[in-house]
Amino acid sequence: MQLSRHLFATARALCLAVACVAAAKTVAAQTPLRVVSVNLCTDQLALMLAAPGQLVSVSRLAHDPDSSSMVDAAIGLPTNGSGAEEIYLLNPDLVLAGTFTDPATVNMLRGLGIRVELFAPAGALSDVPFRVAQMGEALGRQNEAAALISTFEAELATLRSNAGTTRPRAVLTYVNSYSSGDATLAGDILRAAGFDNAAAELGLSSVGTVSLEQLILLNPDVIVQGRDYPGAARAEDNLHHPALRALKDARFTSDMTDRDWICGTPHVLKAVHDMRALRLDLEAAQ
Repeated sequence: MQLSRHLFATARALCLAVACVAAAKTVAAQTPLRVVSVNLCTDQLALMLAAPGQLVSVSRLAHDPDSSSMVDAAIGLPTNGSGAEEIYLLNPDLVLAGTFTDPATVNMLRGLGIRVELFAPAGALSDVPFRVAQMGEALGRQNEAAALISTFEAELATLRSNAGTTRPRAVLTYVNSYSSGDATLAGDILRAAGFDNAAAELGLSSVGTVSLEQLILLNPDVIVQGRDYPGAARAEDNLHHPALRALKDARFTSDMTDRDWICGTPHVLKAVHDMRALRLDLEAAQ
């Protein structure tokens, strides 16, 4: 009887060991070794979470200091032009792309047997932890993702707790008079920093336009202007129009760089922090 029990225990231990080895091999097989990112936002999420040597190429925008918040981290990596043929030659076992990446590229890569993970753009600050978790899962870096999420949520909670009691009115305005309403990542950044989005008074909830005439009639306390690109273009006329002089009491700011507002990554906290500092400056000036 004792021998039978010993044999049973030995067999059970052996089965568990075999199962553990099989599970470890499965996890190893799912952990990508050569990752290529073709999207600005996936570039940054991957740069924050990837293991050394795991990320082998990023999009060209990753090296653009006006677009990317992580140029220093990306500068040592080769860039790609997001074309399927170019990506295939990099021999990736995982491609990170956005939901707006050219479907033909995504379908071609998948048809070649390459795994492609698609990331939707963030529409609110609450989306950031989900994007980080998705990237951690894709890269096999779940523990690192969980730590990053914990830090992000703690810092955001602190910023929200200091949102203030008075809420100045702000409007975001970019080239061609584009703006963002409350149901956008940029709108949520304003709200978390203690501002009301005056564009909502026009019924704008997502992305749309606020004409120059509407902007002047709104007469907001703060106008956050998008980047003025090098060169000259009529699309930028709204950023410099003489009619803006009528807004004598408005605070114009164009030094809040677009790069911290674009992607649903923890870098959005810098945008919240900068806008909160501006609100405190406004309160001190009253």
